[in-house]
Amino acid sequence: MPGTRKLGRTSAHRNAMLRGMVTYLLEKGSIETTLTRAKEVRAMAEKMITLGKKNTLATRRQAFSYITKREVVTKLFDEIAPKYADRNGGYTQIYKLGPRRGDAAEMALIKLIED
Repeated sequence: MPGTRKLGRTSAHRNAMLRGMVTYLLEKGSIETTLTRAKEVRAMAEKMITLGKKNTLATRRQAFSYITKREVVTKLFDEIAPKYADRNGGYTQIYKLGPRRGDAAEMALIKLIED
């Protein structure tokens, strides 16, 4: 089935969860979560970093509409995006960590590439 994964949530809940996870990833640099969530977060985080590379008023407003913290948007445009200025995509890495104890969900670590 093409498109995004539903992750067992309604669309509003899923969008809110992904916004929070992308914000946290850009703020801290890495997140430990399930593999399917990590794959969804990667797509949105890379879109936000690409917006940050353009650094116009319009792209800054688009980032403000998705990222939930003002200081994270500032960090994105001032620190994170210039670090990847010469790179065309692939700003994150996903490492598989094995099954989670309890429900055996496949866990993963998603982090920004140190360039």
